Amino acid sequence: MFMGEFHHALDNKGRIIIPAKFRKLLGDEFVITRGMDGCLFGYPMEQWDKLEGQLDKLPLTKKDARAFTRFFYSAAAEVEFDKQGRINLSAPLIKFAKLTKNCVIVGVSDRFEIWDEQRWNDFSQEAEDNFEEISEKMTDFDF
Repeated sequence: MFMGEFHHALDNKGRIIIPAKFRKLLGDEFVITRGMDGCLFGYPMEQWDKLEGQLDKLPLTKKDARAFTRFFYSAAAEVEFDKQGRINLSAPLIKFAKLTKNCVIVGVSDRFEIWDEQRWNDFSQEAEDNFEEISEKMTDFDF
């Protein structure tokens, strides 16, 4: 399970270190793609395969389904680590997430996310301010 928050720098070649804790969960190869809320999603291959199975069930006849799958898959990339535990992000992914030098890598259960630090701080502050309200709207899940 991915969890925790880690701060790392994106270098001028588009490389970023993935936390060692996450590298153990990811294996040799995994997938990075556009995520929600302006971040990138990273999936271990096993989880990516499950997600592909769900996306394959979306109806080709629905315009929104076609748009979503095109957008999601078009920037997806299989990546692997270099000797320093870094991955190389493509220019389209960096542009999509508006990544600058300072980034935050966040564990979110079955995936991890890469955020620009300022975007993460803005998102995190809003979520913190509304945490109780958000939790009430979700489900009858008890903590």
